Amino acid sequence: MTVPDLKRIHHVAYRCIDAKETVDWYARMLGMTFTTAFAEDKVPSTGEDDPYMHVFLDCGGGNVLAFFELPNQPAMGRDAYTPAWVQHIAFEVEDKAALLAAKAHLEEQGVDVLGPTWHGVFKSIYFFDPNGHRIELAANIGTAEQYAELKRVAPLMLEEWSRTKRAPRHAQWLHEEPKA
Repeated sequence: MTVPDLKRIHHVAYRCIDAKETVDWYARMLGMTFTTAFAEDKVPSTGEDDPYMHVFLDCGGGNVLAFFELPNQPAMGRDAYTPAWVQHIAFEVEDKAALLAAKAHLEEQGVDVLGPTWHGVFKSIYFFDPNGHRIELAANIGTAEQYAELKRVAPLMLEEWSRTKRAPRHAQWLHEEPKA
């Protein structure tokens, strides 16, 4: 069996409440470009009668975020057993200055923003889109040595977690924020 030679993520798709509102919000808040819309009355892969609008947004760097509006389906919900902070879409920004500028822009638009939050090798802000999807903007702040060390200890941490279901301490330094 041959393992596929993946190039990149083609797109990631989520559900939205209103396709136009979603496209407008992502353009206004995050500067994404609306590139494509597909609309069908039947689902091409299954043949089901289920009208939908499928919209695609260019996130930069060859990344595409897509949404489906499904007017004949029950109202959107979320997994009640998964905390709201777990499922999110994270985008990288250039640096800490860009992160702070994004926070200011979002807040000026009336968006509630949490952070910046320090994660050792990146800082993030968090907020919700109009569909209830949690969005993260992250600015990398780590060194090449730190990223190499994280890669080195990742298998050790996963193995320990699998056995104990307790947080391994191989990268404890990530949780020790330097004093400003």
